[in-house]
Amino acid sequence: MLAIALLVLLCASASANSIQSRTSSYSGEYGGKGGKRFSHSGNQLDGPITAIRIRVNRYYIVGLQVRYGTVWSDYVGGKQGDLEEIFLHPGESVIQVSGKYKTYVKQLIFVTDKGRYLPFGKDSGTSFNAVPLHPNTVLRFFSGRSGSVIDSISMHWDSYPSDCNTC
Repeated sequence: MLAIALLVLLCASASANSIQSRTSSYSGEYGGKGGKRFSHSGNQLDGPITAIRIRVNRYYIVGLQVRYGTVWSDYVGGKQGDLEEIFLHPGESVIQVSGKYKTYVKQLIFVTDKGRYLPFGKDSGTSFNAVPLHPNTVLRFFSGRSGSVIDSISMHWDSYPSDCNTC
């Protein structure tokens, strides 16, 4: 009798886990193999992405810094080039990232759920288009490789945090 009860409990647990919806997904890695690894996985705990700083030169995406909630991540990449900055509107999220790469990341284009199209960098190289795998999910953080430029980039998607009061 105990064995049957244990089997029923195991089946119920497995069934509950299989119907629990998944929301996270990953896109990348786009670019080359050089540079040192970086990840903003811990930064997402500060809140959703609210602003992005991109440093560009004539050929590449040189650097990246992202504001999560009200806290800026560490800057990754090089120091040469022009620094550009965009702020998302309250409640606005990135739902698509496209771009171009070769040995390094050359272009990034962010599309938001409010219909904004935010391009950075040069239109040359191999194209990529990153979108979340699951509905109602948004860009939560970046990872990749960097040195004097952004060598490669990956996007991590998940649901929008519901407990962010300052975003």
